[in-house]
Amino acid sequence: MRVEVQFGPKRVYSALVKEILPELPGSKATKEILNVLDEQPLLSKQHLEFWAWMSDYYMCLEGEIMIAALPTAFRLSSETKILLNPSFNHDYSLLDDQEYLVAEALSIQEELSIEAVQDILQTKNVRRIIRSLLQKQVLLVKEELVGRYKPKTASFIQLADAYLPEEQQRTLFDQLNKAPKQLAVLLSYYHFTRNPGEAVEKSKVMKKAEATSAIFSALAKKGIFVESKQVVDRIKQEQAEDTIDYELTELQESALAKIEAFHQEGKIVLLHGVTSSGKTQLYMKMIAQQMAEGKQVLYLLPEIALTAQMIGRLKKVFGGEVGVYHSRFNSQERVEIWHKIRLGEYKIVIGARSAIFLPFQDLGLVIVDEEHDPSYKQQDPSPRYNGRDAVIYLAHHLKAKIVLGSATPSFESYQNAVKGKYGLVEMMERYGGVLPPEIITVNIREERKKKKMKTMFSPALTEAIQAALDEKEQVIIFQNRRGYAPYMVCEVCSWVPQCIQCDVSLTYHKYINELKCHYCGYRQRLPSQCKECASEEVNVQGYGTEKIQEELNSLFPDHHAGRLDLETARGKNKHAEIIERFESQKIDILVGTQMVTKGLDFDNVSLVGIVNADMTINYPDFRAGERAFQLLLQVSGRAGRRKKRGKVLIQTADPSQAVLDLVLKGDYNGYFQLEMWERQRFQYPPFNRIIRLTLKDKNKHKINDAAFKLKEVLMDDLGPRVLGPVVPSVSWVRNYYLREIVLKLGKSAKEIQLVKASIRANYRKLKGDARFKSVIVQLDVDPY
Repeated sequence: MRVEVQFGPKRVYSALVKEILPELPGSKATKEILNVLDEQPLLSKQHLEFWAWMSDYYMCLEGEIMIAALPTAFRLSSETKILLNPSFNHDYSLLDDQEYLVAEALSIQEELSIEAVQDILQTKNVRRIIRSLLQKQVLLVKEELVGRYKPKTASFIQLADAYLPEEQQRTLFDQLNKAPKQLAVLLSYYHFTRNPGEAVEKSKVMKKAEATSAIFSALAKKGIFVESKQVVDRIKQEQAEDTIDYELTELQESALAKIEAFHQEGKIVLLHGVTSSGKTQLYMKMIAQQMAEGKQVLYLLPEIALTAQMIGRLKKVFGGEVGVYHSRFNSQERVEIWHKIRLGEYKIVIGARSAIFLPFQDLGLVIVDEEHDPSYKQQDPSPRYNGRDAVIYLAHHLKAKIVLGSATPSFESYQNAVKGKYGLVEMMERYGGVLPPEIITVNIREERKKKKMKTMFSPALTEAIQAALDEKEQVIIFQNRRGYAPYMVCEVCSWVPQCIQCDVSLTYHKYINELKCHYCGYRQRLPSQCKECASEEVNVQGYGTEKIQEELNSLFPDHHAGRLDLETARGKNKHAEIIERFESQKIDILVGTQMVTKGLDFDNVSLVGIVNADMTINYPDFRAGERAFQLLLQVSGRAGRRKKRGKVLIQTADPSQAVLDLVLKGDYNGYFQLEMWERQRFQYPPFNRIIRLTLKDKNKHKINDAAFKLKEVLMDDLGPRVLGPVVPSVSWVRNYYLREIVLKLGKSAKEIQLVKASIRANYRKLKGDARFKSVIVQLDVDPY
């Protein structure tokens, strides 16, 4: 349970009780518990043990895990925070640049501490700006310990007791015959209930009757209706509309039997099924079986954008027993979902990685769909955990079954399956005998030499798009870069606009007509001339999803091109709206980043175009080949998922690359073998483990000294395991200089614990040196 504790003369915090000791620890100062905030425990002992494991494995604080796990409405403190005034109408015209930065940050984050505001504005003196925003009624400030969760209430109406007898109801209709608008309200009330004593939500009645509040007031004054406030759910409940009445194919039946056999042995199961092989149908069968046993199910997906389709499928069959949990819900909604899961009202939970922290009471099955996806890895802030790996431990701890599913499994999971640690179940044929898509590479280097590339599309891709549209089929175009153009450049002196806080160029976003940093959010207006030579020839270079969408709408004016990326999917339900519009064929061509590659199922898509495969393949990372192979094969799988065979066109400057050759063949095992040979040779995962230390400071000389000092003391303990320090490709972010130290270590538990102990001890030594007190050290276990 949470308790209220005071630290210092003023600050009051809510804390979570982890353990009750039989007596006071004599060596430590203690604080009185001022108040117990909960009537029932928020978490079980098993979940706190899970937090302790995560803290040890990912080398973070349990408090950091608590912050990640609990909805913000559960975390209370009297620390000074600012939040957006609910009455603020988002009119930024009266704000100066600094005020605008604070207001914009609050539109993204629910609240900010004074320290966070200082970081955003890069100044300690922020009181004047906050005072100005308070005067303009943009902000609210809070200091006291307050409960942020408030149950949602709505007005309900019911017929007064005097009118419950049938004779009185007949009299009432006669009485209101001469007041048609009041009669309409009464008829609307009866539309929603056959029981005259039942309370009905007032807004529904009034909307159907098209009545004003004055009309209802007249009825209330006559003593006909009684109004009351009642608590309602923020999350809409839906009824099941369908049943699982489909027959599994012979291949699916065999796969399901193998999965059950492996679960009987207590093994984790890796389900390797090609795209459109019917993995989802197996998941539905397994979920139904768990439901019949009264168990709860956790269905993990890597992206919020993926949840829309899956939610629809699950709710059609399981109705109100399906709960959804991800970061787009506000804190009030998250509290309600948390309590429904704790009380067992939700039997199925579908969500992104943060759903692993929910208080399941009787978890029977965990499904990790698209288990290979890097989005399962939390980057910042700490805890930097991998949702797939963490939930494997959780499932083991709660004695739940687990299935990892993918058309392109991560090499770690596949290696575990090949070695027999996991059970391997494969489905290598598409459902219904549909052929895999025809994959073709287009050599854009040759096309450019022949001067055939008039746009970012080769003639072959343009013709293929036109042919698909002529057949009233849909197209997906993939480009893993958002924005309009990656950068602007002066044609005379090659000057490129840079972020003032980061070591990156600014990306041009045409829809807001601004240059924007994708690392810190800094924005600036388009330069009218070069800042170096004053030339007016400053033009955009390259192309992102926004420019591709514009080009497609220009090339195919009779058809509509839509876009699915971080900008267009920013709102709470925006991603679901875009997917629904594409499903209903209101969008003919969907342009997107990696959001469009993951598990989405569209019946009418016959063509997938990949604008630039080289950008993904040539990324400086040891996993670049694996990620490129997965991404290209996954996006290819969106084409031709029903009766007609699909087509995939991959534009590349080098069609001879090994990864492309194996993508064309759809040869996952071949690429796995090739990559494993290189990984073993150079000692990369899955043959060893990696821990990355990132050092940050605003002083360039200090960060260099600190990095070499930490490397020196680590090498005394760990020797050649320590690599670096190195300057990362982006070495200056939000005014902090970055340096990295990488540790490669074996997989034995004893060695891992030895290395972690050395890191912790030497980190404490570094922080104990007065010169390096300001240096921030971030630890990341399994970072890639």
